[in-house]
Amino acid sequence: MIEWWIYLLVCIGALFAGFIDAVVGGGGLVQVPLLMILFPELSHVQVIASNRFASLAGTSVAAFQYIKMIGVDTGVVIATGITAAISSFSGTFVMELIRPEVFKPLLLCIIIVLAVYTFIKKDFGHIHAVKYSGHKFLIVCAFIGAVIGFYNGFIGPGTGSLLVFAFVSVAGLNFLHASASSKIINAIADVASLIGFLMNGAVVFKIALPMMVFNMLGAYIGSKAAILKGNVFIHYVFLLVISILIIRLGRDVLLSWNN
Repeated sequence: MIEWWIYLLVCIGALFAGFIDAVVGGGGLVQVPLLMILFPELSHVQVIASNRFASLAGTSVAAFQYIKMIGVDTGVVIATGITAAISSFSGTFVMELIRPEVFKPLLLCIIIVLAVYTFIKKDFGHIHAVKYSGHKFLIVCAFIGAVIGFYNGFIGPGTGSLLVFAFVSVAGLNFLHASASSKIINAIADVASLIGFLMNGAVVFKIALPMMVFNMLGAYIGSKAAILKGNVFIHYVFLLVISILIIRLGRDVLLSWNN
């Protein structure tokens, strides 16, 4: 039987993860390590499946709030979502050919550069000034989906945050619109993977269900805060999440070198 305080900790973690994920993505950087620490008896697949079950509900709540309050460009979501799904699927196979230990140090350097750039450029993501128009804009979004989707299939952590950064830096969206679009794309991708987890019976419902409730609550609060406080608020939350991602990848790189 699971102790009540463990349930309390995992629910608080799910609340925070839902908040972070709704604002700028990257909730899994909080929720997955917490599950691994509190439930060491679970397999890696059970941890990912239970996290996906809870986070999908939270992502859906955030997506609904963004659609209702600021709207979402359907073309962007479709173009990015399709290429992200295809390249994410492909990335899982490439993972078997290229060792992540070779790719992660390079990725860590790139993300550190992104963090420094975002920190120095104080107005980054504050202005909504789309850089392309018509079909060219959709092609750019499709390219973003392909690149970030591949990362999702190959490495995984922080995919939502990197998608937001790409929308802001490459496409010219502001943080608020980038976060809104990324939520829909994340939800679409998560549905497909969750179906597989459910078919395999990998979701641990006695853990995933209470997490789902608190993740949804965190997502509701986070989406409301992002819409209310705007791009400056999202800018700082983005820096926080990217910092967590740097720590996570840095740890993986150090462990690979020690082994």
